[in-house]
Amino acid sequence: MKNSYRIVFLFLCILSAGAGFSQEAGKLSGIVIDDKGAALSYATVAILQAADAKLVTGGVSDDAGKFELKTPASGKYTLRVSVIGFTEVNLPLEVDSPGFSKDFGKITLKQDTKVLNEVTVQSLRPTVVSHADKLVVSVEGTALAAGNTAYEVLAKSPGVFIDQDGNIQLNGKGGIRIMIDGKLTFLSGKELQTFLQGMSAENLKDIEIITNPSAKYDAEGTAGILNINLKKNTMTGLNGSINVSSQYNGMAGYSGGATINYKKGKSSSFVTVDLSRRPFYRDAVFTREFNEPGISTRFLMTGRQEDMRVAPSIRLGTDFDITDKHSIGATANLYYQRFDGEFANVTFQSNGNPAQDSLITATNLMQGPFSNRSFNVHYLGKLDTAGTTLSADVDYVMISDRTDSRFINQYEQVNGDFPPRLDLLSSDNPSNYNILSVKTDFTKPFTKDTKLELGAKASHVISDNNLMFFTDTETARIPDISRTSHFIYEENIYAAYANFNTKLSEKWSLQSGLRAEKTVGKGNLKTTNTTFTRNYLNLFPSVFLLHKISKNYQISYNYSRRISRPDYESMNPFVFYLDPYTYAQGNPNLRPAYTNSFEVTQTLKSSYILTVGYALTTDFIAEIPEQFIETKKTIFQQSNVEKFKNLNANLVMPFKITKNWEMNNNLTVAYQDFSVVQQGQTLRNEQLFYYAQSTQNIKLPKNVLMEINAGYQGPVAYGLYKISPMWWVDAGVKRSYMKDKVEVALNVTDIFKTRRVIGAANYNGNINEFNQYFGSQSVRLSLRYRFTKGASFEMKNRNSNLEELNRAGGNN
Repeated sequence: MKNSYRIVFLFLCILSAGAGFSQEAGKLSGIVIDDKGAALSYATVAILQAADAKLVTGGVSDDAGKFELKTPASGKYTLRVSVIGFTEVNLPLEVDSPGFSKDFGKITLKQDTKVLNEVTVQSLRPTVVSHADKLVVSVEGTALAAGNTAYEVLAKSPGVFIDQDGNIQLNGKGGIRIMIDGKLTFLSGKELQTFLQGMSAENLKDIEIITNPSAKYDAEGTAGILNINLKKNTMTGLNGSINVSSQYNGMAGYSGGATINYKKGKSSSFVTVDLSRRPFYRDAVFTREFNEPGISTRFLMTGRQEDMRVAPSIRLGTDFDITDKHSIGATANLYYQRFDGEFANVTFQSNGNPAQDSLITATNLMQGPFSNRSFNVHYLGKLDTAGTTLSADVDYVMISDRTDSRFINQYEQVNGDFPPRLDLLSSDNPSNYNILSVKTDFTKPFTKDTKLELGAKASHVISDNNLMFFTDTETARIPDISRTSHFIYEENIYAAYANFNTKLSEKWSLQSGLRAEKTVGKGNLKTTNTTFTRNYLNLFPSVFLLHKISKNYQISYNYSRRISRPDYESMNPFVFYLDPYTYAQGNPNLRPAYTNSFEVTQTLKSSYILTVGYALTTDFIAEIPEQFIETKKTIFQQSNVEKFKNLNANLVMPFKITKNWEMNNNLTVAYQDFSVVQQGQTLRNEQLFYYAQSTQNIKLPKNVLMEINAGYQGPVAYGLYKISPMWWVDAGVKRSYMKDKVEVALNVTDIFKTRRVIGAANYNGNINEFNQYFGSQSVRLSLRYRFTKGASFEMKNRNSNLEELNRAGGNN
């Protein structure tokens, strides 16, 4: 009965909280903590009339334990603070003027042993929470996160799906950028996938989905930003966790790691160590037809790819409070990966004449180390009591890729007398990236509802890609000059922004900003002594208008302009050998893509969210396959798509079935329209895309949490590709022991083995089709142990925001 009262009381406080901020008045604020100093989130904070204890207004504390309420009319009141499992605190409050404000400081609640004995079920935290400029998806503590990777968790976020190449898209749009703790990664393509697949989801706190970033963010990323927030230390003394997991998807793998945090006095430090052995396989069938009058040549390839990535990493950092207003700190991220892969395939070639039918048996072997070393030094200063802050960051990143490849190709006639022919080819492809970035941000509040943000950034990038090709014999490696390429690209980006936030009236607020970015680049193909330059200045405006119609309903109107620059490696103009009839070629003529994006978001009761958006991208960058009838070869190249139009709607619908069962639903619908110029003619690819996903979170007896995720992805358009529909079901269970110190989790992904990627890019009478399965079905068993000591503290936020690494191929 007592718990039921608290739940009803909390509900009434939440309903009345919106009204507490709707009028200009003073404010009541404070921080709720436990008797050990740890912040208490979701604490009920209520203002009651002193005479009859009637509820006037109220709210809940945030993740840091902070609360802020509007001051009521003059009179005598009681400020009541309560949390299930703690003894409530009642503080007298007398308001003597309309503008009365008071900071209650730290309000300490002590554990109530009697209440704790009564509590048998804890409430489930909301999985998706809407903010004015983003959606926040909770990851920490979920059953499906245990033993999984960041890549797999991202794929289950609202509006997010994975295309046929494993690239992450958002609301039917490519060009997404990934951030880690507010810092843009420097990865793209396969390197980004590899890094996220090597990052344990055990270390994730939540994911922020930012579809229309403000001018404060780098303009890079035409589809928006996904920011992955890692778990942060909250305790003084020595504390941390240890985790291990085992995986099987037809190949065996494992992962393990440990985090140790230590805080004493003015300094706090942490170190996180991870080691993983991640298996990957792909079963694939490729069909290509070259059709010309009187003859049709067909290639049918079947193959299997098996990769193993062993990746140790270490992340460490420290913060030091010089005074209570100024702090400095540093972090280092050291990531290493050893990659061994094999793609074995057989291609049957026919043209209607059985005497000319042939088989090509090919084995591609790839191996080599990949490393990323990134370092950050940061400063944060609070310049006055009004909230004026100044921050600065210096980042230096070194990326090294030493992948070597060997190609073994055997040609033979099916019905002929010619003996088989064997070709042995190999390549060394060392790549290096050096990135230096310096940035600063300044925030100046003028009133409670008005502030100005200013910032500047400069970055310098050197990309060095050296592809050396050889024809191998039994005794020597003979350099193949025709396939060898050495490409160096240097780029400087200079940026500055201004962002202004203000409240226009009781119901309207505005955020507007303008960012300027100057790009200066130079490419040098040293093999042929060919150079090209890039020099352009762009302005990127953004506007966010928020209309609070009522305490439970609001509408936001957003506009932003963004850019997507070509990846450094994609501009290397030379040819990369894949198999005898398949090549990938760089494109030095790639132009940056620009997107104008408009969105309207309706939010009901902070839970039900409907976003409708339209984006127009010019010079969209996508992989375009081109088939040549004369040579029967297919060239894959990153090219500029003339126009890409995307009209999308995203709906988030959570439901509470029972007190122990919550269902979170997400539906995305998008109209995709690509216009591509190919061989002198304009090709159009249109598709109505829809994506539905539902996640069930169920609390079972004996501290067991069950999570089931089911999804359906409709047909997708991407460049010239059309991808067929697919569906899947994942499930996980987790149980806690020893007062939540030990967690054991078991989860299964793609239970029915249905996540098969089937698609085609058929045009000009030719056929290019594929049917691939990427080894999604797997079973994982994981174990985590936590140890904690001391009182609460909060690590300083690092204000670092880099985008150059996205285009380089490394991560921090």
